[in-house]
Amino acid sequence: MPVARRQLAASIRAAAHIVDREAIASFIADEATEVGLNPFPHTTAGAQGHIWAGHSFDFRASQVEALGLACLLKALDSLAGDEPLTQEIFRSGPYRAYVYHPGDGCQIVGAVVYGRAGMALPALKAMPRRRTLRRAHRAHPQQLDLFAHRQHA
Repeated sequence: MPVARRQLAASIRAAAHIVDREAIASFIADEATEVGLNPFPHTTAGAQGHIWAGHSFDFRASQVEALGLACLLKALDSLAGDEPLTQEIFRSGPYRAYVYHPGDGCQIVGAVVYGRAGMALPALKAMPRRRTLRRAHRAHPQQLDLFAHRQHA
């Protein structure tokens, strides 16, 4: 049973080892992003390590922009080669995303978003987190505004 996009996006946001996690999660959560054809959802860390090492070389040679690739390669390298993984594939226009997890969609091993050669990645907006919004509403009304009393010289 596939994991819901919303769950994957939340899990990616929680994956502190992925530098571009906010942008990747935004791509996954975007309404325009669709689940891609995935003929081989079950894979291993070793197989994906070889595949993405090759993609890394090809991407540099072809000038393909990618988010999360270095983090994915590092994560795959730290796992045993026979470690089972589940691969999730998403697409939106010329862009693709691959997400890897042990099977539950909660603990993300790595994720990559990339486009076509010579094409810039879209501006991926980070979705506001609820905790950030709540903190903004908790401001103390009696807090002193140091700049409100500043005189102009």
